[in-house]
Order: sequence, then structure tokens, then C-alpha cells
Amino acid sequence: MSVPPSGAPARSIGVIRVLTSEDPAAVATHGTAIEERYGLPTVSRCIPDQPYGIHDDESETRAEPKIVALARELTEAGAQALIISCAADPALQETRRAVGVPVIGAGSAAAAVALGLGRRVGVLGIRDEAPPAVRALLGDRFTASARPHGVHRTTDLLAPEGPEAVLEAAAGLVASGADTLLLACTGLNTIGIRPLLERRLGVPVVDPVLAAGLLASYAYGD
Repeated sequence: MSVPPSGAPARSIGVIRVLTSEDPAAVATHGTAIEERYGLPTVSRCIPDQPYGIHDDESETRAEPKIVALARELTEAGAQALIISCAADPALQETRRAVGVPVIGAGSAAAAVALGLGRRVGVLGIRDEAPPAVRALLGDRFTASARPHGVHRTTDLLAPEGPEAVLEAAAGLVASGADTLLLACTGLNTIGIRPLLERRLGVPVVDPVLAAGLLASYAYGD
């Protein structure tokens, strides 16, 4: 189970959430998914004063110094590696310079996994354009990007119509020629949409949280 730093297991993976929540279970969602998939101990914390997470340039700029500060706290508490659980990879390079442990961005991790699975990658997120870090890594394997109708912030995915809108946008990417889908919002892990997309559309779907956990398993020493 994901736990706060004060009770963190030794040599844990620190998971930085960019969506502020007072609910410990909600904050721990991504860490729990990593623990269940890879058996890694995690400690999850969220940055303050970002109730809608990161959804545009302004919210990303506000989040960046908070991410660096939280990364330092988690490292001081004993985290052996860090995951920035946002597909935009906010403050990734700044955080790597600030701490002495491996730092993994969920977006670039997802792009790396997608490159190993397909030749034409469709990117599904909450912005009209794919995150720059994801787009740069995919290079000429990038096919197209899409945003579900009515979704502009991570919290919009939790609306009753959210999953159907995601499925519709994902189907459009496959129809345009994508043979692999990359989920460019970690909130899509929160709503557990990946199995449904793979079942309905018949293509691999890369979850950024699980992709980051996979890379963290390599950073986590014996």
C-alpha cells in the first residue's frame, strides 16, 4: 500500500501527483497501480493548490517549482527513485538536476514503451496537441493526437460521459491508422480505461503510469 513519507518503506519509489487532493486513497491511486503491477514499494504525495492538475501552459508553469520542492522532500525521506506522474513531464529536467536519484517522467516513459510496440502511434490526451516531450520522442512514429469531446482537464474524465468520450476519441485515432495508442494523461489510469480500449479496439494501449513503473523497476536496486 502507498504510504506517506513519514511511514515510507526504505528505498521506496516516490510518486509525485500533480492533481491536489485531500483524499489519501486518491493520491495513492497511481502508486497502488505500480505496486500491484511490479511489486515495488511506493510513497505518493501531491503538490499543493492545483485542484485541476496540469491542463494548460499556465497550470504547468505554476506546478513546476512545486514539483521540484516535493521531489527534494521525497528524496530526503528515502525515495530511491521518483516518478512525475504527469504525461507532460513537467519540470523533469529541473527535478533531475535538483535530486540525486533517477527521475522518470510518465510521458517520456509511455513514449519509450509505445516505440517498442508499434509503428504508428496515436496519442490520446486532454490537450489538443500531444505533449512536446512525447511528440519529440515518437518522432516519425507519431500518427495523430486527439482529445475526448468535452474533456479539458483531468477532472473532466471523472464525469459519467468521460469513458465514452475517451473511447470515441481513441476509435478515431485507430481509424486514422494508429496501430498503438498512448494515453497522454495519467488521469486515464485513474479511470481504468486501458483494458476497455484494448478490448474494443484491438490495439496495444500504453498507460503512462504503468510505463513509468516499468522504468522505475529498472532504477530500483536489489
